[in-house]
Amino acid sequence: MCWRQSIRPNCWRPWANELDSALTIGELLHRDAVRLRAALQLDVRTSAMEARLLLAAACGVEPVWLLAHDRDLPHSGQIAIYLATLERRLSGEPMAYILGEREFFGLMLRVTPEVLIPRPDTELLVELALARLPQRGGCRVIDLGTGSGAVALALAHTRPDADVLGVDRSEAALAVAADNARRLGMNNVTLLCSDWWQSVPAGRFELVVSNPPYIAAGDRHLGQGDVRFEPLQALVGGRDGLDDLRRIVPDACMRLTPGGWLLLEHGWDQAAAVRSLMAAAGLKQIESCADLGGNERVTLGQAG
Repeated sequence: MCWRQSIRPNCWRPWANELDSALTIGELLHRDAVRLRAALQLDVRTSAMEARLLLAAACGVEPVWLLAHDRDLPHSGQIAIYLATLERRLSGEPMAYILGEREFFGLMLRVTPEVLIPRPDTELLVELALARLPQRGGCRVIDLGTGSGAVALALAHTRPDADVLGVDRSEAALAVAADNARRLGMNNVTLLCSDWWQSVPAGRFELVVSNPPYIAAGDRHLGQGDVRFEPLQALVGGRDGLDDLRRIVPDACMRLTPGGWLLLEHGWDQAAAVRSLMAAAGLKQIESCADLGGNERVTLGQAG
């Protein structure tokens, strides 16, 4: 499991093991769910789930095993590892980075602090893209700013006949994407280091997708929650958050096949601006679609 590579057992406090060694699994989980809830303002269900996931990882078992063994006493080594990860979570570090993995579109992906954490809202981008791929025959797809490879791999997995190119300017991010592609056995995905379109070979695509940086520099949300730990260059898109979108759209229009689609994820308040960018570039059938929270999150347009 990926979490084994992320957990750092050497940061636990020596006295903590002695204090906790008499607690059963159930007692440990109850106490620390309360601590997580208070420290991170989590709801009861989420705090209990997070404590269970951290302890399960430390013990090398599935979370459901803990429920059936709640009266057992963990081994001292397991407590040490668990307390180390718990302290990281109490400091606000995202669960995905502590455990080293996150599920996206049914795929378990390795994630590190070099890449954004895949989020459920981005699954909308995948769903809309799949609905617009040609249903017969092979097709070429490019995912700009692929990061962990989440979108590219989801598309490649669902459509094994598609030729998917994942592009990112970060070599570290591409290494994570390559590892995910290898572990998932994805042979129809190619990865390329490029600053957006700069190094992409000549050719056209039936589909262009991107979840680029779109947070405005100085946005207060950059200092809150999981975002504090994520790579800044994958989050911030200039003064108004639209710098990278302005670079992507014009070239995308020139690289689409006739009838091909461009789909972009963006901020909750940027849909109108992105629609304007697409219209100025000559795309048709432009529309924005809402995410799970009811915010316009993905805008798409079709080449003539």
